[in-house]
Amino acid sequence: MPRSRIRPAGALAAALLAVLPGLSACREASSDPVAAQAAAPIKCANGWSAAGEPPPPVDVLTSLPLFWPLGADMDDVMNGRAPLPWQQAAMGPCYAAIALDTLSPGPGVPPEDLVAGPLGGRERLAVIQPRGLSPADNVALDAWVRAGGRLLLMLDPALTGEYDLPLGDPRRPVEIALIPPVVARWGMAIRFDETQAATVRTVRLGDAVLPLALAGQIAITDPAAADCTLLAEGAAARCRVGEGQVTLIADAALFEHPELAGEGGTTLRAVLEESLE
Repeated sequence: MPRSRIRPAGALAAALLAVLPGLSACREASSDPVAAQAAAPIKCANGWSAAGEPPPPVDVLTSLPLFWPLGADMDDVMNGRAPLPWQQAAMGPCYAAIALDTLSPGPGVPPEDLVAGPLGGRERLAVIQPRGLSPADNVALDAWVRAGGRLLLMLDPALTGEYDLPLGDPRRPVEIALIPPVVARWGMAIRFDETQAATVRTVRLGDAVLPLALAGQIAITDPAAADCTLLAEGAAARCRVGEGQVTLIADAALFEHPELAGEGGTTLRAVLEESLE
């Protein structure tokens, strides 16, 4: 894992502009998911289509600004006056994002007690560039997946977004992913090539298009630990763990750059649906 790096802001910005025509061939890119959603009906892989009712929930644990827009006044965020982050607007037609700050129950409760913990009764979970998982979180996550949960785990070795926040600010995302021990428990590791070009490329993740920027590479280190298959040219893996499923992606650019989300958020939603359904 890299200890330090130089953020190639100019090169990445140029790469984003260059890749947009390629993305358009699959799903035209747009930085305004809300406007694009109004122009065409949304079909969700999870079957949700009931107008006026909330879509099914997906719990989200992340250090990225999915629950507060960058630059918004904290008082506006706390009082619900801040604009909806573009990531939630992209998810919204098919998933209702529910913020989590922990995966494990409180002190004195065994972390594998799923009934008492925040994951009790939940079917879908997205852990996207988290601040770090405690030992109890690792145990709870493993138990939840083995009991049938469906997990999207995005761990980016080198974030590519620009965050004008001072070091130590709790709103600043974790720039270099902290790989939780549960990844090794499932027989995988994430590696990073610091010499790779600062560019954007697109790969296939099942039926979805997955944009990548300075992505890591996943290695299966223990084939006996779980039934894992490498996807997306090695930037992702899908594992059957007990009764559940894990989709690990060694990149989070899709949730950093609205240009990559697709028209009306279709690219972002397709990756979620490919991972969680």
